Amino acid sequence: MPTLDRLQERLGGEGFDVVALSVDRAGASAVRKFFDQIGVKLPVFIDQDGTAIRALGLFGLPATFLIGPDGNELARLAGPAEWDTPEMVSLFEGIIVRELDQTGERR
Repeated sequence: MPTLDRLQERLGGEGFDVVALSVDRAGASAVRKFFDQIGVKLPVFIDQDGTAIRALGLFGLPATFLIGPDGNELARLAGPAEWDTPEMVSLFEGIIVRELDQTGERR
């Protein structure tokens, strides 16, 4: 989660946002408490009943999706990753530029 938070700090804005979805059945307050303990500032979204997990066809967590400006899935990764490495940031910057160029939006 901290690497996703740092990625949001670095690239967040027009054309890019990190959205974390928790399946914690204890609810948003438990997730917010955890985020606060580890210094994560991302907003809290909860899928307590598993609706999103089923709709996305997930079989395990963590899972990460890259969604384009049109709402379509561009990529999916199962398992953990270091999201704020220079290589990952560069990859995302390239995708952001490509997607915004295709939609005619400016960053």
